[in-house]
Amino acid sequence: MRTIESTCDPAFDRAVRAVWRQPADGGADSLADNPQPGRRPHLALAVCGRIAPDRLAAVGELLFGALPLRVRPSGLLSFAARSRRRVPAWGVAPGPELVDPHREAWRLPADEPDPAPVYLPGRWMPDLGLTRRVEPDALAPAHRLLGRRPDLTGAFDAARSFDADSRSTVPLGA
Repeated sequence: MRTIESTCDPAFDRAVRAVWRQPADGGADSLADNPQPGRRPHLALAVCGRIAPDRLAAVGELLFGALPLRVRPSGLLSFAARSRRRVPAWGVAPGPELVDPHREAWRLPADEPDPAPVYLPGRWMPDLGLTRRVEPDALAPAHRLLGRRPDLTGAFDAARSFDADSRSTVPLGA
């Protein structure tokens, strides 16, 4: 699996990480405790089985021209994971400044193998993950630990790609 992601600018990164700490401080599983070295707040734009290097480079250049992307978290969501577990996340208001680059980013890898349908234009719900996968009975406590969404805006100022096989990230764009 290969992703195309936008990462938070330093101030937004700190704000999201502070929210990641809330479940951890309350004794729940949290992204703050994720040992993966490349783990950081991000917005997934595309996920495919693979994306050719030349297409990744072209998407990176396209995104570099659209950055920074200003966003506003819109509220708590909960997505189904690959099992019965759920993934709490902040929804991100999908204005044209975000939707247009997303659509353009998909134009380049559109025929790559195994595109994840939930990331396709028209189906994509932009979000920032806040916890690891939680069991259904832990969802309400996780939402309580996350509390109210702070009134903030932020920006995505860089792009990267994650390769699930090598568990590595590579920067995209200039």
